[in-house]
Amino acid sequence: MIALSLAEIAEVVGGQTHDIPDPTVQITGPVVRDSREAGPGSLFVAFAGERADGHDFAAAVVEAGAVAVLGTRPVGVPAIVVDDVQSALGALARHVVRRLGATLVALTGSAGKTSTKDLIAQVLQRKAPTVFTPGSLNNEIGLPLTALSATEETRFLVLEMGARGIGHISYLTNLTPPKIGLVLNVGSAHIGEFGGREQIAQAKGELVESLPEDGTAVLNADDPYVRAMASRTKAKVVFFGESDEADVRAENVRLTDTGQPAFRLHTPSGASDVTMRLYGEHHVSNALAAAAVAHELGMSADEIAVALSEAGSLSRWRMEVTERPDGVTVVNDAYNANPESMKAALRALVAIGKGRRTWAVLGKMAELGDEALAEHDAVGRLAVRLNVSKLVAVGGREAAWLQLGAYNEGSWGEESVHVSDAQAAVDLLRSELRPGDVVLVKASRSVGLESVAQALLESGAEGEVSAR
Repeated sequence: MIALSLAEIAEVVGGQTHDIPDPTVQITGPVVRDSREAGPGSLFVAFAGERADGHDFAAAVVEAGAVAVLGTRPVGVPAIVVDDVQSALGALARHVVRRLGATLVALTGSAGKTSTKDLIAQVLQRKAPTVFTPGSLNNEIGLPLTALSATEETRFLVLEMGARGIGHISYLTNLTPPKIGLVLNVGSAHIGEFGGREQIAQAKGELVESLPEDGTAVLNADDPYVRAMASRTKAKVVFFGESDEADVRAENVRLTDTGQPAFRLHTPSGASDVTMRLYGEHHVSNALAAAAVAHELGMSADEIAVALSEAGSLSRWRMEVTERPDGVTVVNDAYNANPESMKAALRALVAIGKGRRTWAVLGKMAELGDEALAEHDAVGRLAVRLNVSKLVAVGGREAAWLQLGAYNEGSWGEESVHVSDAQAAVDLLRSELRPGDVVLVKASRSVGLESVAQALLESGAEGEVSAR
């Protein structure tokens, strides 16, 4: 964080200082909420959660080098006491962002946010120092913590913004007002909480409504809900996509023999070829979104193409492709799932596994509300249409719907199976996998299917694979 004294912070957040002998002492390190991350010069933010109260770790973080604690009560060590820690954290982030000379880029969408944010960051880092959201810490706590990690040297601040209801993105943009706002898509993620795609579009569009007149809205021309958001902003509008009306577009899209996308990138300032290291055609749209942002910030088509071609995955469990010594390939995409990302992952599996036996180990997609049955059924059916060799549906009711969709789509019989839990899936795979097979593992985060991928990789290291 930019250096601020405890007195300055107390004034910004409307707090009272306690047990602080010298209020002019500065925070020169990071702002953290995990006591294990506290170190010299840091500020520890004490949240009281269901399982742990951060205030209980106050003495330990100061001993580790933290300058003070931001909390709701005195803790016997230097502290700034406020009525509400989350509001105070947001106020501090807003203050710091206003003092920064950085260009703030914010993005949202139903699918692909984290992958696109990682691409944008890797492209912009080639131009100037860039700070970006780690993983998918895109809520009212993660976003201000990311903003506070910026320093005087930061020139680009790339923030992922999530929403589970109307008004959430407006709240986040009030904390960190963006100059460039990117909307990727409007899909089915969290549709059970929103009530419908129209409501999701209303929420996502709050991002472009927050932009200043001299800002830029970067919108997906291939998504009608997103394209319509152009009428909701006073900012300049730039479209990306494969549509002819897109300002930044892709032509000659194809997949390499290993399932990695390649295309000709067109921008208003020129064109250049891209071959990505990431897997799956769905990353083309993500790459175009990143390219549109980079172009607006002054990068040439050639510079963008080189950066996109060299960019990798920065966040765990998102299309992580690992080949075991025995030739079994494990595709760990288990971080989260919604209908759009599930279908994209299945298509990527088929592309990666061309000419090989493919396995889709799938689990529940959460927060779909009344659409849950239809969406799980549709994913199961798509697995059949794509000729996935075998579907392993893991879990309870939703997994049964996946398996039933596959069974009803075609005469799969033994090609689709429903198992009770992750361990049952591991046991099945260990007994039936053959060298050369490709296994996709994907479900909503709450299912925890990353344990299946990890077990398969450990099995490969130990040489446990069927020779059939």
